[in-house]
Formats: sequence, C-alpha cells, structure tokens
Amino acid sequence: MALGVREYRVGGDVTEKVDYVVTEEPLEIRVVHWDSGRLVTSRVAVTMRTPGYDFELAVGFLHSEGVVRSTRDVASVYYCTDPNEPQRFNIVNVQLDPNVTFDAESLSRRVFTSSACGVCGAASLEYVQKLCAIRPVGDFVIRREVIASLPSKLRGAQRFFTRTGGLHASGLIDVDGSILYVREDVGRHNAMDKLVGRLLLEGRLPASNKIVLVSGRAGFELVQKAVLAGIPMLAAVGAPSSLAVELAEKYGVTLVGFLRDNKFNVYSSPERII
Repeated sequence: MALGVREYRVGGDVTEKVDYVVTEEPLEIRVVHWDSGRLVTSRVAVTMRTPGYDFELAVGFLHSEGVVRSTRDVASVYYCTDPNEPQRFNIVNVQLDPNVTFDAESLSRRVFTSSACGVCGAASLEYVQKLCAIRPVGDFVIRREVIASLPSKLRGAQRFFTRTGGLHASGLIDVDGSILYVREDVGRHNAMDKLVGRLLLEGRLPASNKIVLVSGRAGFELVQKAVLAGIPMLAAVGAPSSLAVELAEKYGVTLVGFLRDNKFNVYSSPERII
C-alpha cells in the first residue's frame, strides 16, 4: 500500500515522500469435516497475515496443529462461498477427507492456550512428541561458506521486503545452497506455515535433506514446525530460544543462529556442517 508521508531529518529538512507499507488483514481458518454423516464447519483460528498464499497458510497451520499430515487428508481448500459474508476472501475453508478424524474442542483449547502463552515447556515438548515420533532425515553435510551465503540469497528473493521493509520470510533451501521456495508474511509463523503448506499440497512432506532459513529469531514454534515437516536443519538470522535448542537437540535438528556477517553459531547437531 502506497502512502504519502513526511520524512523528518534531524538537522535537516522535512520532505514529502511516498512510502510503501505492508498490508495486514485478518484471516479466519475454518475446518469443514464430517460428523455423524454430515458436513460441519468449525472456526478454529484467526491470524493477522499479509494476503497471498492463503490456502497454503491455512493448510500449513493445520499441519502444525496435527490436523492434517499429508495431501491425502485435504479434500479441498476454498474461500468462503457465503454471499452474505462481507469478508469472504479473509475466510478460508479447509475441507478434510472423510477418513480424517477432527476434534474441534481439543484444537480450540490448544490454539487458545498457545496464543495466550499459557503452555509450559514440558507440555510443549510432550505435544510435539505426540505428533511426531520420527526424527527428520538429514543425511548430508554442507560447507560453512554455503550457509554464510544464504541470508543474501533470501533477501534477494524477498520481493515485498525490498519495497516495504516490513515482512518476515522463510525459505526452503537445497543442500547445494539453491533456494527452492520463499514465502513472506507480516508474521514469522505465518511465513513458515505458508512454506509448509506449499510442500504439503504438493505432496513433498517430509522435506528430508532440506534446510529452512528464517529471517528473524528461531523460537520454539518455528523449530516445531520444521520438525513436523521433516526438515533437518533450521538457520536463523537472529537468536534461538532455550526451548528451541532443547527441541532441536531432541530431534537431531541442526540449529543455526546469528547467521550474518559471514559467521554463525551452531546450537545442536553440528556434524552436518564442515
């Protein structure tokens, strides 16, 4: 969105200019599922996001919550079709395959607790283990020079950040350092969900022997999303959290932090880096 603004310079002039700000709108995610032989629609979450790749975001979010595991679990994805709904393109319906069991009450409690920051570290780790008992596969080694080159590659692929300066990004990267996909969003979790949703819809999960690079810090939830997607290495421009390191160690994920200025820290599973 282009806006007219005033730029103030200390000891200098005040000038009129055009600035581009990132668009932020709510997205409601609904699950359409079978219950006692009939289709039921359940509202499960609302997230503030940058419009674009909404279907991937919805599916990626549901994957991180254990609702869907593969493309077979998703019958269809579509915007709200109710003509009386004024925000139809801010509502995405994910219809589940009839064979998928959906517990709306359990998901609602989990999403609310997570958003309210009321879930403890032990419970978080236990929940991930319940959803995913298998470690991501990462039978590769990568040179430190390749890792150091990734932030500039990601920045070059961020079409909207260059203009607005207000978006997070997640990039899926091959072991040779080539960028496969990049997704941007005002929310760093949304950017990761869009990436994972793309992989799920293409039938490319688990994403073994791949790397994900995030433009901010590496919190627990981003490592969780990587683990559930089967991604064995996560690199972040910023810092990791203690619980993120603990989860990465538990699942054998190589966790890289402070990746900038041709250096980085490795917090777990360093054997993949030479």
